[in-house]
Amino acid sequence: MAVETAANIRKGNVIEHTDGQLYVVLKAESFRPGKGTPTTTIDMRRISDGIKVSITHKTQEKLEKAFVEEVDYTYLYQEGENFVFMHPENFEQIMVPASLIGDSAPLLQENMTVILQLFNETPVLVKFPARMTFEIAETEPVVKGQTASSSYKPAVLDNGLRITVPPHIGPGTRVVINTEEMTYETRAKD
Repeated sequence: MAVETAANIRKGNVIEHTDGQLYVVLKAESFRPGKGTPTTTIDMRRISDGIKVSITHKTQEKLEKAFVEEVDYTYLYQEGENFVFMHPENFEQIMVPASLIGDSAPLLQENMTVILQLFNETPVLVKFPARMTFEIAETEPVVKGQTASSSYKPAVLDNGLRITVPPHIGPGTRVVINTEEMTYETRAKD
């Protein structure tokens, strides 16, 4: 375990909290008021049972950061409530519970490579590529008089995910989405 100040904790880090449990950081924000002590608010999920917790620390307080190994794995298939991944070199398979992947499950595509963060050989977090390309399956028609700069319209991707896109994007268009924010980034150049 490494010691890290609260201000240096980032999304994806695994920390050991004062209760002795391991938590994966979902979001960390530092707040520096004009007067008073700067603080860092950390939203995290307990690895053992998936319960979400939010804590606030002074930015200079020390936290125990667990060592996690990042390994590339290939997604194979879903089996019940688990997703099966395979190590590309030694072909060992590992089951990842659906609760660990959460709302990102529709992003999984057969034979895609993701990074699994492992703590003591147990998966604690799945990292997807930062940007992925999908096709728009359906979207609302453009409303006459809408300005292109500020209005976005709802759209459904070919994997069932719902996002908002600019008015000029129609069904059949391939788009690049930001997987961390689940938002439209640009039209695909392929």
